[in-house]
Amino acid sequence: MVDQDWRRWVVYQVYPRSFADANGDGVGDLRGILSKVDYLSKLGVDVVWLSPVYRSPMDDNGYDISDYRDVDPLFGTLADLDELIAVLHARDMKLVMDLVVNHTSDEHPWFQASKSGKDDPKRDWYWWRDPRPGHVGGAPGAEPTNWESYFSGPTWEWDEATGQYYLHLFSRKQPDLNWENRQVRAAVYEMMNWWLDRGVDGFRMDVINMISKNLALPDVPPRPGSPYGPGNRHFICGPRNHEFLAEMHREVFAGRERHILTVGEMPDVTVEDARLFTDPERREVDMVFQFGHVSLDHGAHRFDPKPLKLSALKASLADWQTGLAGTGWNSLYWGNHDQPRAVSRFGDDGAHRVAAAKTLATVLHLHRGTPYIYQGDELGMTNSPFAAIEDYRDIETLNFHAAAVAGGTVDVPELLQAMARTSRDHARTPMQWDASDQAGFTTGKPWIAVNPNHVEINAAAQVDDPDSVFAHHRRLIDLRHTDPVVTDGSFEPLVPEHEQVWAFVRRTPDAELLVAANFGADPIEITLPVDEGWCRAEVVLANLPDADPVLPTITLRPWESVVLRRRG
Repeated sequence: MVDQDWRRWVVYQVYPRSFADANGDGVGDLRGILSKVDYLSKLGVDVVWLSPVYRSPMDDNGYDISDYRDVDPLFGTLADLDELIAVLHARDMKLVMDLVVNHTSDEHPWFQASKSGKDDPKRDWYWWRDPRPGHVGGAPGAEPTNWESYFSGPTWEWDEATGQYYLHLFSRKQPDLNWENRQVRAAVYEMMNWWLDRGVDGFRMDVINMISKNLALPDVPPRPGSPYGPGNRHFICGPRNHEFLAEMHREVFAGRERHILTVGEMPDVTVEDARLFTDPERREVDMVFQFGHVSLDHGAHRFDPKPLKLSALKASLADWQTGLAGTGWNSLYWGNHDQPRAVSRFGDDGAHRVAAAKTLATVLHLHRGTPYIYQGDELGMTNSPFAAIEDYRDIETLNFHAAAVAGGTVDVPELLQAMARTSRDHARTPMQWDASDQAGFTTGKPWIAVNPNHVEINAAAQVDDPDSVFAHHRRLIDLRHTDPVVTDGSFEPLVPEHEQVWAFVRRTPDAELLVAANFGADPIEITLPVDEGWCRAEVVLANLPDADPVLPTITLRPWESVVLRRRG
């Protein structure tokens, strides 16, 4: 990984189902994305990351893949994808694809062969096991382990025809591939090379730290009131994870003329593990998606919300800044297709929405690492007013609700209130292009309801407004492209225990940047622990007009953020 230019790139995530619908069927598609390339170019991003567009039964909105080498007709054709690659490249933008290889769809030909009989050559391409000794297959408690699926219930599905269970960490329609099998790995690498030869510029690797399992498959302590428990310790960063990713790099990425961007989504990854995964000398991945900061407001699970302290959020990101300094590289994100809207979660989606959305972007982009913008965050899109379970489409949300109702142990109105804050569907409502019916997303009926606030919050109202959230993102991207301190500078947190002010310094031998942000609805005056030389610093970016900070004592208006620069 010699080329370091990739460290200045900004990535924009497109969730194709909800981005832009060109044919009026209510579902976004590749032709819709093609129609918005000018928009992405104007924003200034370097990389477009597509959530899955492969052939799929859509049990998990495309993260259950039945053909890795074709586009699902819901999204268009392979020719459409080729055209998108070419159009992006002509604009000096790259395309990153989602890589989902911990599991496939149960409709993938590999799994259809695997389940056809115990003697099939692909039987060992997946995890098949006998029932627990002394138990009848298919009966409660007969599963080989008591691991709990991320989508509720056991991680094992009984197959009557062959008399064995198969493993699925997610939906029962997402059986886990057996990466211990060399043929599986070879088939995956061949597929990846096929996409790179086609022009794709990298991969975001879905739950890639789950591909190596503890072969003993031991039981775990169950959750209270349930026979199942989280088996994470037995498949997170497993014994051969680093070996598999190093092999992937040798077989797929090494020797290519252009830099291939690789980011591994890694739930529960530690800083220590991430240093190994992202150390350039080890040649595994460029960066990881860690979940520390987006788990701080969770209790026992996603739908068990708890209060979030700003000091904890700052500490979480600072730990990663410090932990990967000088060795690895960070991914920087507030939201994605699996998280609720950032401004509703970490900011203020009411009276101070615009200022809060800008401040969240400022703080994120000025950390060391690669920023990821999730579609609509550049507009300050918010959570939707979901109220009833019928409003949701997400399999995780629906399954959890069904299990809670069946179990009778959860207060359902309270659960619905939690889902209204934390469901993944908040990120999946249609992109808000204009104030027209269906927000300009489709001429048909959208697959999930448009947020009613699209009348006020939409791209048409912002792209030419110099004071908009969109324009602020453009300025942040330009700062990253032009000021080496943003990419190369060290990170020093200021007032880390303060519960309203987020402040830090980025520093190189030639220059320094200081970021100060008010994460509250009340103005605040604070003296920062910096020297008097900062009183002569220039304001290079501010989210409110007439910013005139004087350090070391600074007064910040509600949700105000400023970036100051001085020579080193």
